[in-house]
Amino acid sequence: MQHRLDDIDRKILALLQQDGRMSLADLADKVGLSPSPCLRRVRIMEKAGIISRYVAVLSQQSVGLPVSVFISIKLESQREDALNKFGKAIARWPEVLECYLMTGPRDYLLRVVVADLAAYEQFLKQKLTRLDGIASIESSFALEQVKYTNVLPI
Repeated sequence: MQHRLDDIDRKILALLQQDGRMSLADLADKVGLSPSPCLRRVRIMEKAGIISRYVAVLSQQSVGLPVSVFISIKLESQREDALNKFGKAIARWPEVLECYLMTGPRDYLLRVVVADLAAYEQFLKQKLTRLDGIASIESSFALEQVKYTNVLPI
């Protein structure tokens, strides 16, 4: 059974998306609960998979990976085994931050981060082009990040 979110749950989630390290006391205070029922709600949402994990969001520039490349991939075949094989290979590569199976003229859209053009060339030649079953690869380099968020509009 799916957990139904009420207004207090939504407030908890909105606050945790802004600051996942917020103390339980502060969280409870901001949503108008005492700590014990607030913690119970958080645990229920964790158990239900609504809160899937807690992470530190890093500055891409500050860690030396300023280049974002969006890559459109067309496979030679869209059979389930070909899709699964591609997905398993991509999942192993830390440069790939996001990978989506798409509708339309391309099969996959990837977001890859690298230090520079030479690092992207190395990724392309040593990893991506070595996968069997790829019909075409189109790369687009991001010039500027206009907006980035991982906060869901709940």
